[in-house]
Amino acid sequence: MGLALCGQVAQLLEDYEDDEDVNQQLDRMGFNIGVRIVDDFFSHTNQDYRCASFQEACNVIAKDGFRRYLGVVPNLAKWSPERTECYFILEDNPLVTFTEVPENHRGLLFSNILAGVIRGALETISFRSEVKFTQDALRGDPTTEIRVRLIEETSDEPLPED
Repeated sequence: MGLALCGQVAQLLEDYEDDEDVNQQLDRMGFNIGVRIVDDFFSHTNQDYRCASFQEACNVIAKDGFRRYLGVVPNLAKWSPERTECYFILEDNPLVTFTEVPENHRGLLFSNILAGVIRGALETISFRSEVKFTQDALRGDPTTEIRVRLIEETSDEPLPED
């Protein structure tokens, strides 16, 4: 997936002048992937996952979803007392192996697709969330860290077009 993402990011950098615009496109792509991954995950697992809480949903995404689709399991840490915010911490981000961000694109969040995937998966199972990178190994941070904050629990409303 890493090499395919490199090609996609290179094309986005040609199509959009601003790194923030590319970051938004990566988030949108990830959101759409997250929605589809939930369907795929449920169709290929025999377990009955009923995520009754935001915390449970984050645990399933981290421990089962990331392992199944990326081969890594992020640590979930820094839970808020209300259990409405946490951090996905990747010691080893497989998307950035052999990747370098050019000097003139220091605002680029190469792995922002992961933020979109998490957001899309959570919204599909009724947890509208804000998902943002707080640390990025490609920017010299020791880990890749993604903050996930619950905005609201939704009912069976249709997903917004993204």
